Amino acid sequence: MNLSKKRILVTGADGFIGSHLTEILLELGCGVRALSQYNSFNYWGWLDDVGPHENLDVVCGDVRDPNYCREITKDIDVVFHLAALIAIPYSYVAPNSYVDTNIQGTLNICQAAKDNGCERVVHTSTSEVYGTAKYVPIDEKHPIQPQSPYSASKIGADAMATSFHNAFDLPLTIARPFNTYGPRQSLRAVIPTIIAQIANGKKEIKLGDVSPTRDFNYVLDTCRGFIALAECEKAVGETVNIGSNFEITVGDTLNLIKELMKSDVEFVTDEARLRPGKSEVFRLWCDNSKIEELTGFKPEYDIRSGLQKTIDWFVQEENLKKFKANIYNV
Repeated sequence: MNLSKKRILVTGADGFIGSHLTEILLELGCGVRALSQYNSFNYWGWLDDVGPHENLDVVCGDVRDPNYCREITKDIDVVFHLAALIAIPYSYVAPNSYVDTNIQGTLNICQAAKDNGCERVVHTSTSEVYGTAKYVPIDEKHPIQPQSPYSASKIGADAMATSFHNAFDLPLTIARPFNTYGPRQSLRAVIPTIIAQIANGKKEIKLGDVSPTRDFNYVLDTCRGFIALAECEKAVGETVNIGSNFEITVGDTLNLIKELMKSDVEFVTDEARLRPGKSEVFRLWCDNSKIEELTGFKPEYDIRSGLQKTIDWFVQEENLKKFKANIYNV
């Protein structure tokens, strides 16, 4: 399938990854219906930065409502389902919200896509479902381990999506990205919060555990992975990792940011920012051989080049002022 000229629905389009995906799809010539979570302020999240486009239709609503999902999937060829609650610390105190949005929302989108005859659905998973690696690199056969209410809700959402393929032949692929970073990312994530605090002149930054490893991926690569899977017929019915096959500790990542920004900032441990012991995912390293075999996809950005582009965006005054860098984001 070639996505050019297709009618696309992106849920979670107002968010970090969703807004970048929306931009790329518009560049490909797609007609995009972009879902922004309803609010009374007419605020479209990062879609406000995408700007008007003749092929962009921004709609406001909520994936928790099945009737609304049925309406927005009408006349749609391909659904990219990204809408989700994602912050792990918040899931410790508000787990019901994660069930409602991540599991029920996925059910609603899958049911609506089935009823309206959508050609393809790409459902967004997360590497957090794997938990701390039992072996590395992590392939798609790795055991699933719910180490937080967030990851449990995403495991449930993945299972719900898979059931629609198995039971109803919904042409669906589960895309499982590893840790995505880049412009527009919330300061709840470690890379943007460090960049923003250094850019705001902080000399000491409080952090949680910096020993865990991650497979960090620049946002444009993650979006390219989504599109490659949507266009690949062999990916229907499959769960596929999107990652770089490169592992780095959080601490080494922070020191690389410090080097690139020519900063003398000091990092100190803050007990309040540590995850509960059994909840911390200590090692994530993606085996990306499946997506390469299916689609030929390979990431274009290494960690250094991706971080530099992210820094270049965040240090611009008009971007930096949109973030509350002095507040701990959960």
